[in-house]
Parts: sequence; structure tokens; C-alpha cells
Amino acid sequence: MRYPKAAEAFDRLLCIMDDLREKCPWDKKQTMDTLRHLTIEETYELSDAILEGDQMEVKKEIGDLFLHLVFYSKIGSESQAFDVKDVLNSIAEKLISRHPHIYGDAKADTEEEVKANWEALKLKEGNKSVLSGVPGSLPALVKAMRIQEKARGAGFDWEEKEQVWAKVEEELGEFKEVFVGKELSSRQKEEAEGELGDLIFSLVNFARFIDINPETAVERTNRKFIYRFQYLEKKAKEAGKSLSEMTLAEMDVYWEEAKKSNAGKV
Repeated sequence: MRYPKAAEAFDRLLCIMDDLREKCPWDKKQTMDTLRHLTIEETYELSDAILEGDQMEVKKEIGDLFLHLVFYSKIGSESQAFDVKDVLNSIAEKLISRHPHIYGDAKADTEEEVKANWEALKLKEGNKSVLSGVPGSLPALVKAMRIQEKARGAGFDWEEKEQVWAKVEEELGEFKEVFVGKELSSRQKEEAEGELGDLIFSLVNFARFIDINPETAVERTNRKFIYRFQYLEKKAKEAGKSLSEMTLAEMDVYWEEAKKSNAGKV
């Protein structure tokens, strides 16, 4: 065994899960459905910890996710659908079959070749489309990125980032010409929504080409805005004013202070 201490720790967690499922009123009551929203919450908490660069918090959140995965496996075993051994063997076999360049005779010297092989193998396994593996409930920005990545894996993509940026400018120009500065009817608003979606999709595409995750980029901007706005609220309160009583010029002074005080921290 290459990881005896890890196996021992995992076995300890499994034994604790057995105890909780048998003896704890809350744990006894849980189902996959009741755990689902909690698992989503834990995943976002891990995402927050990663963005904050807090390694101890990352460790804690990974542990919480491990607990959920063990919990689902325990519930599966109770209906004899599967147990944790089945889960682990299943993912191990999947990784071996999807990496024939490591465990077989296939060749893949680049990341792109690995991705292309991966998508081709999924189609052989029965997937009807390379896009069928994109979860429908993903947030739209993440889904756009995954759709584009999978299309690229199948060979459908732009060749140069300049082409992608030209598409961004094209979509921006179309949106600006038709919708900016005009009163829109309900029908035109629906059309504008579609055009805005095209523009955002093209921006996501460009971000992918320059190796930037758009979801992470927007979240960092969200955090910057929250910090600066809360700084503005604090300063306004210290000055005995509410934001509604301040001019934009007054607020901008504090906004610039916030930008300087928080530079490089988010």
C-alpha cells in the first residue's frame, strides 16, 4: 500500500460515518435530496477559500466535502445500490480508461491532445454529443466556458486569439448600434437580451484563449466592488452622512481612497 496513513484516516472517517448514521438523530434522517443543497453550499465555500488563498480554510472545506461524499456513499450502500468501494473503484477505472497515453499505447504529448482523446473516448462510451457532459444547472458563465472547452476538444474552435477579439468587437458594435441610447419595446428588450448574451459569450471565449477563467475574474471584481462600497459606507457614516445625501464627487473621493487601500489585495 502506497498511502497507508491516508487509508487509515479514510477508514476512520468511514467508521465515524457508520456511527453517526446509526446513532445521531440528524444524520439518521438525511437523504441524498436533503444533503444536495448543503453539498452545493460546501462547494461554494471551498471556492471562496481557494480565491482567498487561505490554505487552512481550503483544508477544512475539502474535509467537509469528503464528509458529504462519504455520506452519499453510505446512503447508497443502505439500498444496496453502491458503496464507497464501488465509488472509488469506478472513478479509478474511469481514470485509467480515459488516460490511454499513461496506461495504454496511445500518444498524447500536449494538454490539447489529452483533451481531444478524452472527448473521443466519451463518445465511444455512448455520449451522443461532446456537450452532453455539461451539467444543465451550471451557472451560465461557467457553462459557457465548459461548452467552449468541450467544443475545442472536438476540434471546433478559432485558430488565433485575434480572431476571437474581432468577434468580440463585432458583437459589441452590433449591440451598440441597435440598442444603446434608445428606448426599447418589450420585443426589442428580448432581442437585446439575446445580443448581450452573444457579446458575453464571445468575451468568455476570448478569456479562455488568453487562459483567464471568466468566473474567477468576475468574482474578484465582485469582491473589489464590495470592499470599496463598504469602505464608502463606512466613511460616509464617520462623516455623519448617508450616501443619499452625498454628491457623486464626494463619494468618488472615498472610492479612490478605497482603491488605493485595497490595491493588489483582491
